[in-house]
Formats: sequence, structure tokens, C-alpha cells
Amino acid sequence: MKLAILSRAPRSYSTMRLRTAALDRGHEVKVLNTLRFAIDLSGETPDLQFRGKQLSDYDAILPRIGASITYFGTAVVRQFEQMDVYTPSTSWGITNSRDKLRATQILSRHNIGMPATTFVRDRADVIPAIERVGGAPVVIKLLEGTQGIGVILAPELKVAEAIIETLQSTKQNVLIQRFVAESKGRDIRALVIGDRVVAAMRRVAKGDEFRSNVHRGGSVEAVELDPEYERVAVRAARIMGLRVAGVDMLEGNEGPLVMEVNSSPGLEGIEAATKLDVAGAIIDHISDQVAFPQIDVHERLSVSTGYGVAELVVHGDADLIGKTLAESGLRERDISVLTLHRGTTVIPNPSGRKVLEAEDRLLCFGKLEEMRSLIPARPKRRRRVKKLPKQPLPEE
Repeated sequence: MKLAILSRAPRSYSTMRLRTAALDRGHEVKVLNTLRFAIDLSGETPDLQFRGKQLSDYDAILPRIGASITYFGTAVVRQFEQMDVYTPSTSWGITNSRDKLRATQILSRHNIGMPATTFVRDRADVIPAIERVGGAPVVIKLLEGTQGIGVILAPELKVAEAIIETLQSTKQNVLIQRFVAESKGRDIRALVIGDRVVAAMRRVAKGDEFRSNVHRGGSVEAVELDPEYERVAVRAARIMGLRVAGVDMLEGNEGPLVMEVNSSPGLEGIEAATKLDVAGAIIDHISDQVAFPQIDVHERLSVSTGYGVAELVVHGDADLIGKTLAESGLRERDISVLTLHRGTTVIPNPSGRKVLEAEDRLLCFGKLEEMRSLIPARPKRRRRVKKLPKQPLPEE
């Protein structure tokens, strides 16, 4: 395999470990400065230049895109995707994970447990937003902060309001998030590769510091994850479009709460804590996947006129409940079921014997007109009614 590691820090621990792991396995590998690429759109097919010369062929890339060059870096990754070069981290996955608000919006759509979060802009909405997440103390986060930078714990309502107003006055966008007191300055970093967690560590904050990042003096220890934590970590990474990711979770009273999905996780802390060859596991995964480059399913499948991809939901009053896929009549309507989502379980390429249940979600490819006829009218959102305290009856 010929591999390119996209990195501006060739001497960093993670980049050197990945390069060494690839060489030890007999692969050809080069570390390429992401900023030295030029995206070439002048020819008949997508192409790239590096340092002013046409780039040679690569089987796969491994992006290590820093936050400061996210826009250009993801454009380069996107060009590799157009050239059918495998990447474990999609361009849209990197973009989504870098924006904390966007990441939270995407994960919340898929019932991933997270600390209660809100985002407001107007000064008048700040205090109601704080109250919505449970009141002070609250955590205030800059949307694009890294390594614990831009994460502030506000102990009181007025302090939180002042911090948010100050940050907003400098054109900073911030999230307001519930402080998960039971986590006690600890969190879990799960390193996801493909469909499994290959290593996990618990990070513990130093002293009174509530941020457990290693860069802020936190300590680390290897940890055996419960199956629920493993399942959530893998789902979060896949939903974000990342096959290699560091998923940070708090240990809440009711289970794992995802804080962040990192598209370029550092390897030094987790390899030191677990004594595992995480870099080697990443290289092995890429080597196994080079025959399967990432593609935009909607883009490729919607080329056929009148056909496309859609998600159908089996509602409680639907005729499909209790029927097998073979009995559902979907195939006769030129609709193929690619994946069945049931709760948190994903069933790829389900067989015709699979019995449908209420609230199953079917990812389908087929005639758009036929699929459109199966989608019910969208229900209206119920307005939240704020309960007012009972007033005493007037005396007669």
C-alpha cells in the first residue's frame, strides 16, 4: 500500500508513530504538508499537485488536519475523495466534528446521549438558556476550541451571563452546556477504529481543574469499557463520518454522555496509558479498506433519473408492522432496503425474512415517486406550555 499522511507536524509523536507503523508493515509512506497541495480542476478528471508538481498515485491518505487549516485541509481531503483514494476520515466528517454546535446537532438527531446543550445569540435569551440546561453551574464552550482551550466553568448565573456577553461582544460563538457534576473532573477517551474501540483511557483532572485534558495536566489510566460505552463511541464516530476517531465521554448517572468526537486524536497519551500499538491498528485498518474508497451515496445513486435514496419510517399505524420485508411489497414497487435501523441497532442488507416493527427506519434506494407516496405528512410540533403557578381564588 502507498500511503500519504497529511500533516504539518512530521516530528509530532502521532505522525512519527503512524509513519513508523506503516514502514514496519512494509508499506510505502510519505508525510505531506497539507498546505503545499494545489487542487487542480482544469483537466478532465480531478487531480492534485504537490509542491508545484503533479501528485503521484496513492492508495490511501490519513488526514491529520489541524484546526487552524480546517477549510483548506478538508478541501484537499475532498479532492482525494473525488479521485477515489481511501480516507478513514471523510472531509465532511472532519468539518462536522470541528464545529461543536454542528456536531451536537448531528448527534442529537440520532439519540446519542449528551449533556443538555443550548445555543443563543441575543442577550435577552442567555438567562432562559442557562435555566433550560439546569441552571448554574454551567459549562461555556467556544465552538472551535481544542485541548480544553475555550472551555469555562461558570459557578453562578450572573457570572455565566457576564462571561457569555463578554465572549459574544468579541464575535465569539459559544455553547451553554449542563455541568455534569457526577463526572468529578473525569472523562473517557475511546479510540475508535472501524467498527470497534481498540483502546480506552480515563482522564482525570489535576487538583480543582474540571477539564481533564492531558495538555492541562490531567493524568491518564487504561480502562475496560462497558459494552454500552463501546457501542455509543462506535455509533458516534460512524454518524460523524469518521472511521478513526477519539470519542470523549462523560460518565453520567444514566450512562455515557458524548462531549466531542475528535477527527485527529493524539496517540501519545492513549498508547502510554494502555501500552497498545494504536498506530499499528490504524495502519492495519487502512490497509484492509483501500479497496473501498469513500463515496457519496446520494450523489452516486441519484444519477439515475427518478431514482434516489430516502429513509422510510414504519409508523405505529402502518400496514407494514408484523410483515416480513418480502411480504411488504417494497420490492414490487422497485424499492430496495439497504439498511434497517431499529432503535440503536443497525442491520445492514436485511434479509427478506426480517419482520418489521413500529418505528423501524429503512434506508432505501428506489423510485422516488413510490417512496414519496409512503411518507406520511409531517406531524406538527407540539408547543411547550409553560405551567404557571396556581393563583389563589379571590375571597368572596
